[in-house]
Amino acid sequence: MKTLGNIIWFLIVGIPLGIGWVLTGVIWCITIVGIPFGTQCFKIAKLSFFPFGKVVSGQFSSHIILNILWIIFGGLELAIGYLLAGVIFCITIIGIPFGKQCFKLAGLAIAPFGAFAVK
Repeated sequence: MKTLGNIIWFLIVGIPLGIGWVLTGVIWCITIVGIPFGTQCFKIAKLSFFPFGKVVSGQFSSHIILNILWIIFGGLELAIGYLLAGVIFCITIIGIPFGKQCFKLAGLAIAPFGAFAVK
């Protein structure tokens, strides 16, 4: 199921999301100040291409200031977008696994500093 879910996710949702995260990371990395934010965008891009079979965990409290800045500069809007997409996916029974992945990415989009994906 993990492989099939990743293939379907990649073809339907993963390509546009991943490319968007990579482009956002490149834009953030153009400035010296934005490099930490850009690296987090690359982390989310990697997970958004193939999210099935990965668990997000980490020490969020060690990077409180960076996570607050992330929320101010767009993290809240991204998380809301992922939550809405997750609710839309969960309307059908077939879409529930994809909705769960959207909820996982919403958690990462709200506070990516200190998070890491574990297989």
